[in-house]
Amino acid sequence: MKDKFLKLISNPKIIFGIYLVVSFISAVAKYIRGPQAYNNYLIFKNVFYSCLKNQNIFQQHPNLFFDANHYGVFFAILIAPFALLPDWFGMPLWNVANALIFVFAISKLPISNIKKSFVAWLCLQEFITAALSVQFNIALTGLLILSMVYIYEQKETKSALAILIGFFVKIYGIVGLSGFFFVKNKMKFILSLVVISIIFLALPMLFSSAHFDLKCYWDWYNSLTGKNIENESLTSMQDFSLMGIVRRVLGDSSISNLYFIIPGILLFALPYLRIKQYKELAFQVMILCSTLLFLVLFSSSSESPTFIIAVTGVMIWFIIQKEKTPLVLFLLFFVLILTCFSMSDLFPKYIKENYIIKYSLKALPCVLVWFRVIYELMVKDFSKDYALN
Repeated sequence: MKDKFLKLISNPKIIFGIYLVVSFISAVAKYIRGPQAYNNYLIFKNVFYSCLKNQNIFQQHPNLFFDANHYGVFFAILIAPFALLPDWFGMPLWNVANALIFVFAISKLPISNIKKSFVAWLCLQEFITAALSVQFNIALTGLLILSMVYIYEQKETKSALAILIGFFVKIYGIVGLSGFFFVKNKMKFILSLVVISIIFLALPMLFSSAHFDLKCYWDWYNSLTGKNIENESLTSMQDFSLMGIVRRVLGDSSISNLYFIIPGILLFALPYLRIKQYKELAFQVMILCSTLLFLVLFSSSSESPTFIIAVTGVMIWFIIQKEKTPLVLFLLFFVLILTCFSMSDLFPKYIKENYIIKYSLKALPCVLVWFRVIYELMVKDFSKDYALN
């Protein structure tokens, strides 16, 4: 009986199926609660319809939704098939499409099937949090994984495509270039980046205009600049980052991101000095983990639903450890409790509002894991200290 149960839960098809069901139900539940519950999706739809009308896609429309769009104009292409459908159908399909990209990426990881399934199980709670927000973060996580997987598979064009979809929607996708040094055919990769970028720049012009399309990029810059200032306030629901922790603990919103980002980039880059490790697939996978964590921990835009990106990095890091030491197990437990469940009903509202949110503590366990990942990247022998199969 025990063996049958283990075989059942270790079957990737089972957990991947659960992901698709959860993504669908999450969106349906949002729709039932009314437009105020799926505000994000209404913003996304408006990107497409604003493009059709050549209206500023970053403009707020209080009569339609609150807040504003912060995705690039290329996003209009991605959301169009869903925006054209009624919300009760388009929104669940949008959520399922995001989940499909995520589970496909997990299925492509160069690890055994049983490890793929356990990565998915460990990410499930954070996935639910992201799915309830119907945002792009789930798909972005998948795209970042695929960008590295396709480099390993020597499919440079597909890797460039995954990177640029993420970049043209949310800028974050550019961190997929962290795998550049592992690319075998660098010329093909660079050429693919150039050609696909030109195509992506031109595509929105199919239902707008060249002038409008190019102006959107300037508007996008202004939108993100303003958003960054808002995020750094001590009361926002964002800035769940390393600098957010410091700013909120010290009660000083004026502390610049640069004090963290510059040292962070230098620390992130240090492992690339270990050129002899480049050939080890485990080293490349660990760079992916570092990338997924770095992206979230050094962004003032990080909010609770963004952590599907960082948590996926944590779970891949954990699952490929050959030796599950007490420290490794503690870090996993810390992430599961304080990152994955801190915004759930497991924590009383008072604790969430006065500690977790107030001090950006959701980010703390992932910060510790990232430092551990950097340490391992600098000292471990990746030919023997990790188990991918």
